[in-house]
Amino acid sequence: MAIAPRDWPTWILENIFVVLALGFLILTYRRFAFSNLSYLLIALFLTLHAIGAHTGYMHSPIGDWLRDTFGFGRNPYDRVVHCAFGLLLAYPLRELLMHTGGVRGWAANWLPVIIVLALSTFFEVIEAVVAETVSPGTGPEWLGAQGDEWDSQLDMAVALVGAAVAMLITWLCTRDKAHIAAP
Repeated sequence: MAIAPRDWPTWILENIFVVLALGFLILTYRRFAFSNLSYLLIALFLTLHAIGAHTGYMHSPIGDWLRDTFGFGRNPYDRVVHCAFGLLLAYPLRELLMHTGGVRGWAANWLPVIIVLALSTFFEVIEAVVAETVSPGTGPEWLGAQGDEWDSQLDMAVALVGAAVAMLITWLCTRDKAHIAAP
């Protein structure tokens, strides 16, 4: 996705955290390996992000198709990826917390939701600071808010919903195993 992106400087900024995350996964693989499901979920999220970084989130052809097909007033691709951030990364976070932090019970299902919301909030703040640094006075336009004054809040909300759905599904799938395993 680095071949002829829509905007090189934005592509680089969009991928700083990706490079850090991949470096973390590579460096910690011998000490802690995620399950195949977690690696698949991470890869799916990174694929969605790579498309958005390459085309520009508000110019994504997939988002244009969604907008035109469902009559949305804006290209919703950024919201899809924010939702995917929660939906696809909450489970790997749960796995990480359970294996490295010994987190169990209700906390194993709800701490990932809280962490996703915190990370989403952190990224929105960083994004706003970068936008004002790179494009003073035109931050929302540079970010691709598409005229939505509630863009950041809605992005965080869909990430929260995605994470909550992921953990609800995880809880539903694992609760029967806990009852079977109990003596």
